[in-house]
Amino acid sequence: MFTFATKTTIMGKEIQKWTTLESRYIIKRPWLTARVDKVQLPDGRINPEHYVLEYPDWVNVIAITTEGDMVMVRQYRHAMDEVMVELCAGMCEQGETPEQSARRELLEETGYAGGSWREIMTIGQNPSICDNITHCFLAEGVERVAQQSLDESEDIEVLLMRPSEVRAMLERNEMLQALMTAPLWRYFCENG
Repeated sequence: MFTFATKTTIMGKEIQKWTTLESRYIIKRPWLTARVDKVQLPDGRINPEHYVLEYPDWVNVIAITTEGDMVMVRQYRHAMDEVMVELCAGMCEQGETPEQSARRELLEETGYAGGSWREIMTIGQNPSICDNITHCFLAEGVERVAQQSLDESEDIEVLLMRPSEVRAMLERNEMLQALMTAPLWRYFCENG
């Protein structure tokens, strides 16, 4: 698990952790686990209802083929009621390292594999209420080695896009998934 400093000093002010006094689950389902914590702030105030969404860690992959194309996916996102172009992404399965999860997701969703891999950043979606992190990988030199092997609820189109096309989508604000735009912007900052 990724760990952060527990105490930070910013401009002379010491920021301390809250104390959890009570915790109870509201819902525990495979795709949604929510709890409510009763917490005490460092100054003694009590917040009786601080909600936390528990998720497994996630992965996403900036995959670049041997020809220099970016492997993107297009799929429907029900909460936003939109079909979106995104990076290949998914959940870390128990017993897998983040890289193993990322390699599995890329193969299952797109049929692409191989190449050289490295983790380029680790980010949190909303650390105020969500307890998981996303591991972002860059996979260079991938090739198509199989057909897609999608989950029952997945309907994914694989797109091969030039990096300039992906960057143009970012510049036009056409990609809304922050956990995917952050590593893409980092990639373009580092690679022109």
